Amino acid sequence: MLSERAIIHLNVADFAVAVERVMDHRLNGRPVIIAPRTSARAMVYDMSEEAYQAGVRKHMALPRALRRCRDAKVLSPHPERYEKAMCTLMKQALPYSPLVENGEQDGHLFADVSGTGRLFGPPVDIAWRLCRHVKERLGINPIWSVASNKLVAKVATRLVKPWGEYVVGGGEEALFLAPLPVDIVPGIEPEDLCRLREFNLTRVSHVTALSPYQLQVLFGARASFVHDILRGIDSSPVLPAGEQPPVVNVDRVFDEDTNHFPLLRAALYGLVERAGRMLRRQRLAARRIAVILDYSDGAACARRRALKPASANDPTLFETVLQAFLSAWKRRVRIRRLRLVCDRLIFPPAQLPLFEDGRREKARRDSLMQVVDRIRDRFGLQALQVGAVDLPAQR
Repeated sequence: MLSERAIIHLNVADFAVAVERVMDHRLNGRPVIIAPRTSARAMVYDMSEEAYQAGVRKHMALPRALRRCRDAKVLSPHPERYEKAMCTLMKQALPYSPLVENGEQDGHLFADVSGTGRLFGPPVDIAWRLCRHVKERLGINPIWSVASNKLVAKVATRLVKPWGEYVVGGGEEALFLAPLPVDIVPGIEPEDLCRLREFNLTRVSHVTALSPYQLQVLFGARASFVHDILRGIDSSPVLPAGEQPPVVNVDRVFDEDTNHFPLLRAALYGLVERAGRMLRRQRLAARRIAVILDYSDGAACARRRALKPASANDPTLFETVLQAFLSAWKRRVRIRRLRLVCDRLIFPPAQLPLFEDGRREKARRDSLMQVVDRIRDRFGLQALQVGAVDLPAQR
């Protein structure tokens, strides 16, 4: 009989600030904002709990953040420090399990310690010991939780932020989540929250009381997914260290915030060209694309679309990217930054389209991209530029 899963989640609250405070103890206890001060369009990279309580949020414009927290100390980000600290954090966890998965240099770490009790003792003891080692080695004190899956463990650390610990026993997942606000559960999107508020459904227990048919009316094809996560059902594995799925990230920060569609569309195509080039260089293709919009008021919205079949071809990627962008762009507020994430990467599919016309079109597009890449490799990225894109031209 398989042993019950035991997942430890470590979360260093305000990770970048915590690292900077280790470097300079004078920052302890005072509001800190991390942002590139040399940039005219600087956005908040991270902030301390004191600045958060004053209303500062990630990706907020720095001038606006300073109006909300006038006495904050502003520091430039040091990604190399955060990467080094994250590597040290990983090294502390690896002796307890080969299944250690980290976030993107953000202080989050999952460790699957299922079945290690005979070596290291109960999961709670492992978590406590691991946190002690992190504090001794790095000088930072992480939040930690133990649960049967990643989703519940992550919610548990959110409840005790910025300091604390939480243990959710096996079989208690649904009871644990029931009284909590719906917006604390990972996977519930802003559009879902707006729809739930229309029906005054603000707690997890309010939504789990609905029948499957009622959930379908609210969430459509996502009903079964929402049904599972609000009951604490999550079978996603903790990936082995060094085997996190590869992704391609590109972004564009505008000199001036804008909601001018032709400019946004051109910026999107520029991001697609950069991402497509990176994919082709790695001989990979994307099966899913995410478009993230960062607004000038600090809010963000993301939409994902699947690519079937997987592709690394610029025009093919752009068709899907534009669909995701138009789905996410629902506000009149100007946009400060566009981000594009390609994930679920695989080697390009070998299966050709069924019909001759489809095969010809695919061969034509692939051949075109090979020629474009060769020219740009020889003469530079500016040697060829797309003058117009034959896709919807208005919002």
